Amino acid sequence: MDDEKKLGNHIVNMVGRKSINISGVKKIESFNDKEFLLETNMGYMVIKGSDLEIVKLDTYQGDVAIKGKIDSIVYNETMNKKNKEESVFSKLFK
Repeated sequence: MDDEKKLGNHIVNMVGRKSINISGVKKIESFNDKEFLLETNMGYMVIKGSDLEIVKLDTYQGDVAIKGKIDSIVYNETMNKKNKEESVFSKLFK
């Protein structure tokens, strides 16, 4: 398993829509109780749901564990800084 992480593999393990463990996380761009935006080895990942919170964060290994009700997981390989800023501002001014 350590060799997989060194190579930059990305593993997602979700249990019953109540918790999710993710490896290969480079950075947590933003998060709140409804949405997480993560930069992973496989592109940007958006997790949406309710009552979301970080249970475990290991920045050295790139592991993140999140609990709450998970409604969707979406990858966006082309997300750039402008898209992230628009997302944040569109939420603020709804």
